[in-house]
Amino acid sequence: MRYNNRFTLSTPESVELEFALAGIGNRVFALFIDYQVLGLILIGHLIVWIFASIQLLDYLTRLEGDFSSVPLWLLAIFLIFNFSIFVGYFVFFEVRWQGQTPGKRLAKIRVVRDDGRPVGLNQAVLRSLLRPVDDVFFIGLFFILLNKQEKRIGDLVAGTLVVQEERDGSKTDILCSERAQQLARELPETSDLDHLTPDDFAVIRAYLRRRNAMTSRSQVEVSMKLAQQIRELIKFEVIPPNMTSEDFLEALYLVYQERSPRFD
Repeated sequence: MRYNNRFTLSTPESVELEFALAGIGNRVFALFIDYQVLGLILIGHLIVWIFASIQLLDYLTRLEGDFSSVPLWLLAIFLIFNFSIFVGYFVFFEVRWQGQTPGKRLAKIRVVRDDGRPVGLNQAVLRSLLRPVDDVFFIGLFFILLNKQEKRIGDLVAGTLVVQEERDGSKTDILCSERAQQLARELPETSDLDHLTPDDFAVIRAYLRRRNAMTSRSQVEVSMKLAQQIRELIKFEVIPPNMTSEDFLEALYLVYQERSPRFD
């Protein structure tokens, strides 16, 4: 559902999360930064390749044989490597940095899947492979302007959205109750946390960061539904009587944050 430039997405856990679309200005700024960084990398690659090629050709001239086709092969290999670097730059950072590149990080935007989950390797590869198509004659720009979800061709094929990062005010540390901290110390012994994936944690974290913007009724309904599904996933029998579903989700956040700090 679209409201202004915001979308409410329903995750596979049936939890509704609201995101603000990145906007054309932020995306152009991010791409400009990324192309500057990528340009420096490609220039470095060109310098190294020229030096290595000169050394190789100099060596071959001392040998007997016909090596006239070598320069063409070197050029072909160079172009393949260049394309690999171009594609690999976006794939590496978007997977490693949870949907962000250096440019996106500066612009405070990130790529997510259509269901709000973090972007994966498949989505990052598809977006990156189709980026040259989007860049030709600014085709991607026209698709962003004409598509209500502001998707370029790469986003349409990969099933992704580019959204704004949470404002600084919403990125402060999530406040967790003392009951949640106590439960967090017990969970590793009383449940199977190995079944909790980064995607599951991303949904928990997104809910905890956005819960204050929900109505009291929605907050109770969503937290209970999410807590029940996660509880079954990690085989945690019953939430202690003196704790709420909010405490349970906060405890999971604390445990997973400690285990995988790169996700916070």
